[in-house]
Amino acid sequence: MRCVYSALILVVLTGATSVQAQDWARKMFKAVHHDFGTVARFAKTEFAFEFNNPYVEDVHVASVRSSCGCTSVRVEKPTLKTYETSAIIATFNTHQFFGKRGATITVAFDKPFFAEVQLQVTGVIRSDLVLDPGSVILGTIEQGRGAEAHVAVQCHSRSIGQVTVAKPASPYLTAQITPKAQTNSLFGYDLAVRLSPEAPVGYINETLLLYTADGTTVPLAVEGRVEPAIAVSPSPLFLGACEPGASAVKQLIVKGAKPFRIVGVESSDPAVEVDCRTDAPAKTLHILPVRFTAGTASGAFQATIRLQTDAADQQIEVPVFVKVGQ
Repeated sequence: MRCVYSALILVVLTGATSVQAQDWARKMFKAVHHDFGTVARFAKTEFAFEFNNPYVEDVHVASVRSSCGCTSVRVEKPTLKTYETSAIIATFNTHQFFGKRGATITVAFDKPFFAEVQLQVTGVIRSDLVLDPGSVILGTIEQGRGAEAHVAVQCHSRSIGQVTVAKPASPYLTAQITPKAQTNSLFGYDLAVRLSPEAPVGYINETLLLYTADGTTVPLAVEGRVEPAIAVSPSPLFLGACEPGASAVKQLIVKGAKPFRIVGVESSDPAVEVDCRTDAPAKTLHILPVRFTAGTASGAFQATIRLQTDAADQQIEVPVFVKVGQ
């Protein structure tokens, strides 16, 4: 890494051309151009220009600006230490503009040296195809419950023809598009997107593809988050370093959307004790002190805490890690 940064200093101090001097900033970006393709009016349309700091010194984004109001820009994280990653988020303003659009995004860095990188976005916003809302919003879903959301697909031109939807890539999503009542100037569809109750915990960031009879492929974002019925933090539980024969205590936070009881607690090693009243009343938040008592041997210690609640069929397992001695 120090060799890379030394080369950067040499380029700047020896009076290299402006293009050469700013090439260090360009090298941080994975991509500098993105084509949104053809998108519908009001569709949520974003792209993240990711960049990573491979240098020893901190990198700082001083400003970011767009040459066109059709594209809004923001930076996720302006200061990056070595190996850290951030992104310039470009958003197509599909609610205000239509037709063929493009913008140049200028990213200005002032650390470790001044440099500018130009990013390009292009795309076509159809005025005769409108989505309401602009993305499929599933929201926050409790694991095991599933969800459903609807989008109105409005067609203001007969040239669009029939609109169909591709099968979602995720096995936990299904999509069905149904024609709605038609008039001479407007026809449309109801798009129903359903999330299976078997969907795992985590974020949902999918893209559905709509196809029109006139040959256009229109992307549609699907967003949501599946949360566990009961969440434990921190997990894994790191108790840090502990001298032989000494003790360490930390707290486990057990949280649920609805009141629940902890009906059983088990530790895989007697050195780890959990202070928990299994006869405590139901509540949405339980705080459990966890005490580790080290033996005489040094080295890495690992155990597992198992919790059983009256709100979840499966056991919740929390790994525990401690370093004993030097």
